[in-house]
Amino acid sequence: MPDWLFPAACCGFVSLLVLLPYFWLGTASGHDFEFHAASWFDVAYQWKQGIFYPRWTAWTNHGFGEPRFIFYPPLSWMLGGALTVLLPGPAVPVWYIALTQTFAGLSAYLLLKRLAARRAALLGALFYAANPNALLIIYIRSDFAEQLACAFFPLLLLSALLLCELLERTSPSTRTIAGFAVLYAAVWLCNAPAGVISSYAMAMLIAWTALSKRSWRILLRGGTALALGLGLAAFYLVPAAYEQRWVNINESLASGLLPWQNFLFTAIDDVEHTWFNWIASICALFLILILGVAALFSRRFVPAGIGREEQAQNPGAFSALLVLGTAATLLMLRWSLLLWKYLPKLRFVQFPWRWMSVVALVAACFLAALAERRRGWVAIAVILALSVPLSWFLATNTWWDEDEMPTLADAVTSTSGFEGTDEYDPVGDDHLDLPAHAPLSKVLPAGSQQGAAPPAQIDALKWTTEEKQIRVRSPQPARIALRLLNYPAWRVAVNGKAVTPERLEEVNQMVVPVPAGTSEIRVQFTRTVDRKLGVLASVLSVLLAVGLLRDGWRLRRKSGH
Repeated sequence: MPDWLFPAACCGFVSLLVLLPYFWLGTASGHDFEFHAASWFDVAYQWKQGIFYPRWTAWTNHGFGEPRFIFYPPLSWMLGGALTVLLPGPAVPVWYIALTQTFAGLSAYLLLKRLAARRAALLGALFYAANPNALLIIYIRSDFAEQLACAFFPLLLLSALLLCELLERTSPSTRTIAGFAVLYAAVWLCNAPAGVISSYAMAMLIAWTALSKRSWRILLRGGTALALGLGLAAFYLVPAAYEQRWVNINESLASGLLPWQNFLFTAIDDVEHTWFNWIASICALFLILILGVAALFSRRFVPAGIGREEQAQNPGAFSALLVLGTAATLLMLRWSLLLWKYLPKLRFVQFPWRWMSVVALVAACFLAALAERRRGWVAIAVILALSVPLSWFLATNTWWDEDEMPTLADAVTSTSGFEGTDEYDPVGDDHLDLPAHAPLSKVLPAGSQQGAAPPAQIDALKWTTEEKQIRVRSPQPARIALRLLNYPAWRVAVNGKAVTPERLEEVNQMVVPVPAGTSEIRVQFTRTVDRKLGVLASVLSVLLAVGLLRDGWRLRRKSGH
């Protein structure tokens, strides 16, 4: 039997225990549930149109769409879309959570067995599969993308420890660099805030190890691995970074979403916001206490020579982990305000308590070390038992809805669509002013003329998410308002000739002028230069990663391993 099979089964069982309330209360409809579930339905709808990698949404803003999939990383909405195709609606979030948390526990086991004995590693993995941060996401936040990113964190940390020569005496091979890059890219492709957190966390770990060992090679290796990981994810990162100027991206830092309003136990004028911040803070405090107690009693920092069974194992790795956990803790406190204001992109993490994802992983490492000691397993058993009242508390402070998924599915079949998001709304538009039931196209008077529109006939020849073809027969010049928002990636042609679309005064709805007679309008969502450059960078990075893997395998065969 494979070594990982039994731990995976145990983590799957724990995940099902966490999901028990779903079987009699319905679906936990947390803060971000509708955003993610609507994306899943939208992706599944576009797959049926033959669009494998969507960029524009079909049903947000009640059919006007938005460039959500350019800015939101793809792995979570592709996994959710696949489950939406395969399973009935209400089962999708249950399976998503079960699969993700099982993978999270298994990832943690693969890390922890390099730091502790197998039984202890399994106990630490079970804790990670049901840690307070995971419970907060599952019951209240419904941030499925961040949940998936956290499932990759243990494997990323394992690669980082190998890269920094903290687990093996032999020097890392080129395979280690490539493996780290793939996992680092995977985190970015799950969730952007998690990508920022992992960037700072891994850079901190590499820098600390390089300084403590006085090794420029570790610094060079780590920098290379980070750069390669960004290159692998460039097909997403380059367009997401460049096209921010085309949307209202700063709305992601509106009031209530600013880091200094979300430090632990911070209160603002919004009562509901403050209550949730206290809930998140309690979960973070729980993890901080677990980390501190486990680090203290794990005896991973005792001096060598005081007894073989008491001698520290992997002291360099645990020292680096403690530094990482301490830094993550400090970043959740108001003392770190200057860092949040001035470190590049850190403010886009929005919520400092998101750093508890790192604290949870480091705490799992020290708990595994603690479980190796005599009766150490009792500590993990107590902590897992305390997860029951915490789960109950979180479950009673969320909204349960049996009809959430069927309602969202009906929004697609009924063509009513979903609400849009502030930060992905194209510049010059306010999505709240868009009509909820707009026709695919509407005839307007030509130019600035007032009065009735000409009696034109409109036939929709093709109307898919990324391509619209319309034939217009009008006795006089007119303007055709499409159920579509202007965005620079759209290319518009009338009778084969490129034209620049206009807009309405109140919203950024696309308006296309047509001459008298018969005209054909064609609107296509094209691949912009930034997207081409991103794909090129990713292809080159994939080739480099494959080369590094091949070299690593070749050296391994020569060494006889």
